[in-house]
Amino acid sequence: MSGHFLKNLKSQLPQTRILAISALNTLLKESPYKLSAQNSNVSRGLQRDGKSSLEGALANIFLEEQFFNKTLNGLSHVHIFTDTDVASSRGHYENTSLQSFADKSITRFYFDFSAAWPRTPSWISLFGSDTFYSSFARIFKRLMQECGMPVLLALRSSLVDFADSKERSKQCVAAEAFAGVLHADVSGISEAWDSWMEVKLQNIIHAPSVESIPEWAACIRYAVTGKGKSGTRAPLLRHQVIACLMKPLPQTVATSVVAKRYTFLSAAFIEVSPPRMPEIEVHMHYELVNELLSYMNHSSAQVRESVGVTLSILCSNLRLHRTFGNDHLPNAGARYADIGVAESWDQLLVKHASELVANIQNINALEALVIPTGKITENGLSDGHFKDDLKWMETLFHFMISSLKSGRSSVLLDVIVQLLFPVISLQETSNKDLSNLAKAAFELLKWRVFGEPHLRKAVSIILSLSKDPNWRTRSATLTFLRSFMYRHTFILSNVDKQQIWQTVEKLLTDNQVREHAAAVLAGLMKGGDEDLVDDFRCRAYGQANLVRKKRKQSKVAAMSIASIHGSILALAACVLSVPYDMPSWLPDHVTLLAQFVSEPSPLKSTVTKAIAEFRRTHADTWNLQKDSFTEEQLEVLADTSSSSSYFA
Repeated sequence: MSGHFLKNLKSQLPQTRILAISALNTLLKESPYKLSAQNSNVSRGLQRDGKSSLEGALANIFLEEQFFNKTLNGLSHVHIFTDTDVASSRGHYENTSLQSFADKSITRFYFDFSAAWPRTPSWISLFGSDTFYSSFARIFKRLMQECGMPVLLALRSSLVDFADSKERSKQCVAAEAFAGVLHADVSGISEAWDSWMEVKLQNIIHAPSVESIPEWAACIRYAVTGKGKSGTRAPLLRHQVIACLMKPLPQTVATSVVAKRYTFLSAAFIEVSPPRMPEIEVHMHYELVNELLSYMNHSSAQVRESVGVTLSILCSNLRLHRTFGNDHLPNAGARYADIGVAESWDQLLVKHASELVANIQNINALEALVIPTGKITENGLSDGHFKDDLKWMETLFHFMISSLKSGRSSVLLDVIVQLLFPVISLQETSNKDLSNLAKAAFELLKWRVFGEPHLRKAVSIILSLSKDPNWRTRSATLTFLRSFMYRHTFILSNVDKQQIWQTVEKLLTDNQVREHAAAVLAGLMKGGDEDLVDDFRCRAYGQANLVRKKRKQSKVAAMSIASIHGSILALAACVLSVPYDMPSWLPDHVTLLAQFVSEPSPLKSTVTKAIAEFRRTHADTWNLQKDSFTEEQLEVLADTSSSSSYFA
């Protein structure tokens, strides 16, 4: 039966091939040639006496002439890519298959229902490719474990040819076969790695083609993924594969190859089990972190993105390693002489980011671009240094975005919370790429919950940003506060809540952001602390009423426009905080607000907009709610609009 399905791998019928794969994944279970990482040294080259019960039947089939060539060719037909897929850049690949709906459905069913890989979430776009089928890789892995090295000897030439092919579909199936072989852990595989497999992997890394990066990244990920029920046991060749990836590239390679190498390293290290990392893996982490920190301002945007993603994986692994009781990290410098600055990566990122924010804000990027190379700006920085600062900060934002998307940000919160400052400060700069990355990080950060002790630090940073000289920063801080208060209103201390309310209230008199502050206050009142809400509402009414009386007495000239506008905005925030409802205090507030309609702009526009919004949200139930108003109040409201019959 196993032989029958093995022959069907080269069938011309797609359904037959898919069913054969499913059947073989069920039938191929014995592993007489399988080794473990623990006994690999004593067992290297050892010939086993026992044989699989299937070995005799299967060997005659895969030793047939061109068997694996025909098999790989047949399996490659499952991987069909459109011109859009081939032309995609920077790893954003989508599997737009040309299979029929029925073929696609059966493919999904047989490949996904029993999937136990990958063990970690596919949160990076480059790893999200669904063109790599682990079930294909498992077939070759099981064949190796059932029949030993004769499988690899028969497979080698076809595997090399398909890996060197210009067709992406053939490279994809080669990646699956190579992944299964690397993960097989059979007797003799270490010798094969030393003799030709390592060189083959290096050639794949150095190849200029980038279309098949997702498939080869998935191959690396499968090859190093952990074994055992919990996936904590390292496969036999994990460290050899990672060591091959960590070898420096020649200076002449294209930047796409540099980015590819970091992508492969990301794929490898994301499958490492941090709680049980041996010392060699910890050393590899530190060595690579040290390298990445020196590439933060790389000239290629593609490389900078790869550096940021890889750095987030490495740093989270190191933090998780420490979290699970492996507390030798503080002494890492004594253990590893070549560790460099990697041990204090967190302090370096935070400190350097704080220094660069001021430089980026102070230098006008548009002017810097036209400054001749080497010319010094007023603060002593050349345009070359300025561009390096921008690139470094872009990489940092990639690090943050990757950390927040990965679900691993919990162990990096002490760093992330201190990076609130650059994220909020750089929302609007002359460099659009940097601002777009800052906005992407901003959107993810808005919904991140900070617990103690990070919450207190976050409040401190937010309060300081609200006083920033740059009005765009103050505006971005207000935007962040909306979501921040929504997420944390039940865990913030009373002192922190009061400080935040007072800060937003002060911004009601800010010349640039006072209307934004009023909108934020309206939101705070909808779900904030009742005592703070009641206190603010009473003070807003009292202050606006006082301004109104002074106006009648012609003493308003002594007050600034900002002060008067702030009082009106506070009153408007109260009115807009209860759309659709009619609490007992609202008629007095909205009537008082309407009495400012004769003020000059921009005061008048604030009043008319607030009253118009009040009318819109209460229109459906106005016939009932108008009974809460007196005749005098209705007349005042009618005077604010030409549509006086509306409140009649």
